[in-house]
Amino acid sequence: MRSSPLEAAHQAAGASFTDFAGYRMPVRYSSDLAEHHAVRQAAGVFDLSHMAEVGVTGPDAVPFLDHALAGSFGAMPVGRAKYSLLLAEDGGILDDLVVYRTGEDVFLVVANAANREVAVAALTGRAAGFDVVVSDDSDTTALVAIQGPAAAGTLDALVVADRLQPETPLDELRYYRVLHALFDGAEVLVARTGYTGEDGFEIYSDTSVAPSLWEALLETGADRGVVPAGLAARDTLRLEAGMPLYGHELSTDVRPAQAGLGRVVAQDGDFVGAAGVVPGEDARVLVGLVTAGRRAPRAGYDVLLDGAVVGTVTSGALSPTLGHPVAMAFVDPAALAAVSPQDGAQTDGGRVLHIDVRGTAVPCTVTPFPFYRRTPRG
Repeated sequence: MRSSPLEAAHQAAGASFTDFAGYRMPVRYSSDLAEHHAVRQAAGVFDLSHMAEVGVTGPDAVPFLDHALAGSFGAMPVGRAKYSLLLAEDGGILDDLVVYRTGEDVFLVVANAANREVAVAALTGRAAGFDVVVSDDSDTTALVAIQGPAAAGTLDALVVADRLQPETPLDELRYYRVLHALFDGAEVLVARTGYTGEDGFEIYSDTSVAPSLWEALLETGADRGVVPAGLAARDTLRLEAGMPLYGHELSTDVRPAQAGLGRVVAQDGDFVGAAGVVPGEDARVLVGLVTAGRRAPRAGYDVLLDGAVVGTVTSGALSPTLGHPVAMAFVDPAALAAVSPQDGAQTDGGRVLHIDVRGTAVPCTVTPFPFYRRTPRG
């Protein structure tokens, strides 16, 4: 099992660990609820060093990415980030990714930890015929995230914009932008991205820099309420924000449009998987579901219409922020057509969608994503 470069810091903080994609990672430090609320109210610091970082460099970097991924990268300026998808030949989703353009012919592709080998193999194989170098830099790269209302103030006290981009100070870095910066004299890459629904940053560094960066963020943010946060809080945060998770909402059996990601796909692109990207008319689609009470739906629970199974829950939890259960589920489009948009789960004919929660049919309301939306900065 692989260990994070922050293993010693997690142990010193009393973290409980779990095996995640072959990595020994902190699942919590104090309690799931406390860490979740800290991110919503102040900020949490996450170790994401298990994620996969793949470098793509060379004169053909743009045409290669246009071919390898389901997006268009030619018009993407330096200093931008873009959410994209790596598809199989038949259009199924191999992974969802974030791509950063850090130079004219220099890109960083960040894949999910569980799909590191799949992503590296696919990108390497698809590079044939292109003048590019694809490098798996995961073992030498650490990733620390700080997410929450206090994130900007905390990080701004520690990191300065690099001389290469003096026109973009950290406090002016917009969402889904990235810049080269310096932390204690070391080069880092700072991106205003995240997976919690809050404002925040993800900081890429050499593994040797990560321990001092981690401690500095917590020390500087202590008076602001900043705490370390584990994978359990990360999961409930991303669920409230309506963000899909590979292995739950995304898989090789899912086409982008089914998961509400049709906008990510280049409409006229000639990329791998383009021929099979359109799902069938009867393919289930991803929706948000809200229930009353305290009994939370879990992954694998059936969604019912008039007692018949019409869908499956992929993620669900009692929302710490909202105080009621929320879930994501794939549901038959015909069942959704029977749901009145005015009345939520209630239809004109009196039919209601339910979730089978351990033998009890619990009424649920179809709700647009996200379940939680933060108050914008400023």
